[in-house]
Amino acid sequence: MIEKRRAQVKSKFYYIFWGVATVSVLAGQLYVGSGYRKLHHSMEDLINKVNGVMLEVKPNPYEGYM
Repeated sequence: MIEKRRAQVKSKFYYIFWGVATVSVLAGQLYVGSGYRKLHHSMEDLINKVNGVMLEVKPNPYEGYM
């Protein structure tokens, strides 16, 4: 009887490498996400402080000519 050989033999290093790679990508995503959250809050604070200045409606100087 012929024994079937395993097609792929993976070493312990293979699983350690991909485990570390997965954890590092996940940590990077969480780090970037927390940075965007901080940016969002600081932009909200800035917009609330200058809300009256930026959203001031100026009259149209060309109104009534056409």
